[in-house]
Amino acid sequence: MKICGIDEAGRGPVIGPLVIAGVSIEESNLETLKKLEPKDSKMLSKKRREELFDQIQAITDYYIVIVEPEQVDAALIAPELNLNKLEGIKMAEAINNLNPDKAIVDAPSTNIKEFTEFMRSHLENKNTELLLEHKADENYAVVSAASILAKVTRDREIEKLNKIYGELGSGYPSDPKTRAFLAENWDIHPQIFRKTWATYKKVADQKKQKNLSDY
Repeated sequence: MKICGIDEAGRGPVIGPLVIAGVSIEESNLETLKKLEPKDSKMLSKKRREELFDQIQAITDYYIVIVEPEQVDAALIAPELNLNKLEGIKMAEAINNLNPDKAIVDAPSTNIKEFTEFMRSHLENKNTELLLEHKADENYAVVSAASILAKVTRDREIEKLNKIYGELGSGYPSDPKTRAFLAENWDIHPQIFRKTWATYKKVADQKKQKNLSDY
């Protein structure tokens, strides 16, 4: 029996992508994965996440989806979509590519029953057992592993952006470096920002008003 874990990283940042990761392993090999002691990525140091990233990839099948800011914005603008549904579609994409017998998902939605049905509607293999839980990344090693792949992938994407555009911090609105970068570059590098985020809109509105008053 093939078991898959699904998790995301980068749901809340104003800069950079949302990353969905899926990790699949035969149930008979699950103990090998558990021996690596994967945890929810937030509970691990950056160094340990990096070590586990390679170790997990060496013993599992995996699939990683990078969702760029413009895709996030498009989902929030579209009347039939929202952030949860976008995640559900991308999580289903990962499951479809790994084709497990059972998929365990760290649920982003508070309405687990409704979200399970939404995800199921996007699965190609309708026989796949689908289990959604809150904090699945803390309770299942295979979901912890997916959490680590997602987090490390997002961190590496942010490092790439730092090299291209300069010091932009973590991308989260709570980060002073991110807020400073946003204030200076909101209209210079618009492609890296989630323009539907209140953080971005507030800065853009203030700058536009200032420009009008200067004019």
